[in-house]
Parts: sequence; C-alpha cells; structure tokens
Amino acid sequence: MPASTEEWNKSSLRQSRLLSVYASQCIALEVADYHSPDAQKFLGDSKPPVAVLATSEGKVINKLENKDGRLKVENVEKLVETEVKQREAALDASLKEAKAKVAAGDNAAAIKLYQSVLGEKCMFQKKAKDAARELKKLGVTDIAGIPDAPVLEPHQSALIEQTMQRGLIAENNARYLTAEKFYTRAHLMDPADPAPLRFLGELYRHHIGAWDKARTTFDAILNMPADPLSRAVALHGLGKMTIHEGEFKKGLALMEQSVAEFPLALAYRNLAVYWNSEGDLAQGNEYTKKALALDPKDPYNLVFAAVFMAATGHGDEALKVARANVNLLPASYNLAGIYAQNGHRDKALALLKRHFFQYERYQSVRAKEMMEARVDAVFDSLRTDPGFVALTSGADGRLPMPMKNMGAPARMNK
Repeated sequence: MPASTEEWNKSSLRQSRLLSVYASQCIALEVADYHSPDAQKFLGDSKPPVAVLATSEGKVINKLENKDGRLKVENVEKLVETEVKQREAALDASLKEAKAKVAAGDNAAAIKLYQSVLGEKCMFQKKAKDAARELKKLGVTDIAGIPDAPVLEPHQSALIEQTMQRGLIAENNARYLTAEKFYTRAHLMDPADPAPLRFLGELYRHHIGAWDKARTTFDAILNMPADPLSRAVALHGLGKMTIHEGEFKKGLALMEQSVAEFPLALAYRNLAVYWNSEGDLAQGNEYTKKALALDPKDPYNLVFAAVFMAATGHGDEALKVARANVNLLPASYNLAGIYAQNGHRDKALALLKRHFFQYERYQSVRAKEMMEARVDAVFDSLRTDPGFVALTSGADGRLPMPMKNMGAPARMNK
C-alpha cells in the first residue's frame, strides 16, 4: 500500500525480478489504495507505505513497516521469501512422513500425503515432482503435468537481471538485434520466467515487425505459468496484430482480456482507437480517460489524448500539448496527426517522415505504419496530397485499424 502515486512511481519494488517470478507462482501481488475499506483492515495503525503478506482468505501473516517514508525492495523480498521457505519446509516434512508411511506399509496414507504435496505444484514445482515420482511408484499414474521451476538462486537471478538490463539498454538505443540476443539469452537462462519472453514478444511486434515470431512468443507466455502483467502484454500484442490483419472483433476481445488481466495504458489507448474507428466517441473517450488515470503525466498518454482534442474542436489545446512534446520521437505519428488536423501540412508531413524513417528501423514495420496512415481519419486533409501519397508509397496494402497508437512497447507498466 503506497503512500502516494509519486511514491509508488519511484518504488524499488517495481524492479524486482524475484517478486515478478513469485507473481507467476500463485502468489498474488497487488497495489492497493490504503484509503479503501479493504486496505484499512490490513493497514491497522500503520502508516503507508506498508507491505502486508496475507493468506488468500485475508488473514495477515506478516507486515512490513516503512523506514524513512519508503519500503526497500530487499526487505519485501525477504518478507515473502521467509514465508515461502516455511511452507517449503512443511512440504519436506510431509514428504518425509509419507516415506515413513510407505515403509510401514500404509500406502493409502502415504498417497494422501504425496497428493497434498502435489497440490502445491504452482508454488513448489520441485517438491511436486518428487511427490509425483513417488506416487507413480505406488501405482498412481493419473498425474497432470508439472511446470518447470524458475531460477531463484541469487547469483543466477542477478545474472539474468544483468542480461535483461543489457538488452533493454540496446533496445532503447535502437540496437534491436543486439537486444534480441540478450533477451533470448536471458530466456534460455530461465525458460520458466515469462519476463524475457514478454520483452522478446514486444521487440518482435513493435520494433522488428516479425509478427510470426511475436505470435509464437506471446502464445508461449499464455501457455505457461505467467504473472498478470506478462499475460496482459501477450494478449494486447495478439489483439493488436489480429485487428491489423482484419479480424476486428477477435482482436477487440483479446485487448479486452488484456486489461482484465492487468491494466496497461497502451491497451486502453488501443481500445480507444478501436471504438473511435467504429464511430463510438463516448467509449473512445472513456478508454482515453482510463489510460490517463493510470499515469496523468505520461507524455504518451497526453499526446494520445491531444489527438482526440484536435478531432473534437479543441485544436489550440491539442497544439499546446504537441509543441510541449514535439521532441518525443516515439510520438511522431500522433504528433503528425495533431498538426494535420489543425491544417499544418508541412509540419505534419515532417513528423510523419520522422516516424517512418527515424523511429521505425524495419521495412516490415514501416509498411504497416504507412498503410495505417493511409486509412487514418486524422490525415483526411492529406489523403490526396502528393507529398503524403509519396511518403506512404511503401504501404503494405492491407486495411488495418485506423489511427496509430504510439508509445513504448508494452513490456512493462510504465
């Protein structure tokens, strides 16, 4: 329970690989508004920020108070890790007791104990595999698959984090093939961790335009134990590609599933795009508000909202936002849309050119973006302009969803 949005935005808890991995193992992580009645029950007399560890029934196991107005990620990790180790020790005791039951000839009792350990396979994969092996010896063969355990050993975990960080630095510097190598290496270091796949999938979808690889990667996330953020990113990516390929309702359903899993501003923005393209401005406006509510100061959200300001007669306000963010390279497309709707032809074309040939690095992506521009309502004033036609001459010819939603790929909740 953070003390404020500002405190949460700066929180070290947001960068924890350990907590992220735990989130894919049936340990639900939640950020709660301490003002809410449910949160108050956990908060008690404590002052936020506070971390509370509780059972699924709502019983408080432990609580971590803040020091100097903030929570340290290592202390929260230890809070969860301590409870996990205690539960693991209890499973060890059950395995030991089951072995004794077998030795005493009480196979029925042993089977019950082994099955209780097997039932914890989401959190304790290795112990569940031990139990499954013993159950098979006792003639129990109807055993569902058990996922691989993620890497939690501190040294190996640190190496994975370092590898991912090197990939992110490469990606942010537009060295996409180098980023791909680092993300792939991190994935091979821990195939059970969905985060490297999340980064890979977005790299393929958003930057490289290798949609076949993106689909395979996103499907892999959805077919493994994964945290809600990773599942949301995968569903959004699949939804965006599906809509672009003409299956509008199917793509819409995937993006709706995405925000139900975990709210992403990017997904909300694309849902706004969808409904505005359908002529439902009210729904489009609602989704734009939801994106802004997640981060009212995020420049991608602000520029996106300004496109709709320009479309609804608030051109001066939209231009003010555009001028304040004109150097934001990933926003070039929507900045162009703002200027186009306000009659600034040359500026709009210059920004579109910047988007196609500076921001985008791969022709496969560029071709899709050019086709999007050709059917986008924000460029109606340029539809037959010779400069616009020439600039978008590499369009791939397919009919995608109108209006481009720019922004950083949905790897993380920015």
